[in-house]
Amino acid sequence: MVRLSLVIATYNRSQSLVQVLESVVCQNAPLKEWECIVVNNNSTDDTVERFNRFVARHPEHNIRMVVETNQGLSYARNRGISESVGQYVAIIDDDERIAPEFIAAYIDLFDSTPDAMAAGGPIVAEYPTGRPRWMSAYTERPIANTMYFGSEVREFPRGRVPGGGNMALRRDAVRRYGVFDTSLGYVGDSLVGGEESDLFERLQIAGAKYYYVPKAVMYHIIPEEKLSAGYLARLSYNVGVSQLRRARYYHRKGRVRLKELAKWAVTLLLCLWYLLTLRWSKAYYLVLMRWNITRGLYS
Repeated sequence: MVRLSLVIATYNRSQSLVQVLESVVCQNAPLKEWECIVVNNNSTDDTVERFNRFVARHPEHNIRMVVETNQGLSYARNRGISESVGQYVAIIDDDERIAPEFIAAYIDLFDSTPDAMAAGGPIVAEYPTGRPRWMSAYTERPIANTMYFGSEVREFPRGRVPGGGNMALRRDAVRRYGVFDTSLGYVGDSLVGGEESDLFERLQIAGAKYYYVPKAVMYHIIPEEKLSAGYLARLSYNVGVSQLRRARYYHRKGRVRLKELAKWAVTLLLCLWYLLTLRWSKAYYLVLMRWNITRGLYS
């Protein structure tokens, strides 16, 4: 019986899709307990051909592809959830790899923790071309969304939610709280996100619990093209846009903008410290990130 369904949305990343699938077939959970659903969101590269060759090499695994013609990450993830049959649904992305214990860790968590409606695990950034010197923990977060809260199962820390590329839900959570808001989430090359935060806000409002699962490790592979000033500026602007959309929906635009001013105070103090310690690039990229988030919030 399928216990967990693993959903991977993909769009024009045929090579990295195969990379993540290589980690999927290395899972140590019994094959009969899980399935993998790849959602092709209108890819125009050789995604289908590469996928077909991959599954032909691994016929013993329950891996299949479905197509979602409505463009957007939220549409694709929702399609994967609707196609799944497992008691639990885990969601990852097509630019990462997962640890061999990933699926088993989520199954164990939900089996042993009846009040867990959702969960997330550690996110470790990998930089094939090297981590840039300008990057700090603050500028890394929007790019890689790194996450580590220790080696023990626990409820997620206040103010943090599972990352979209490493999260799991009970099917009952989907029935109660819905799926991803299709007005949020990446669409093609657009970088407006926020769909995961929106989903977990609904869970928070309802009082649902979600847990950190240390053995469900995901490695987020960051290519060189995501390490430029231009990409960080564009990504940060869209972070602000998604925050604005959610603030309007929940009628808290003034509060969110006031909080942004407080973040500027912290940003400027950090920049002063970077400048005094001769780390000019860290100061520049931090201000670049904050400025563009603010632009998005006031757009």
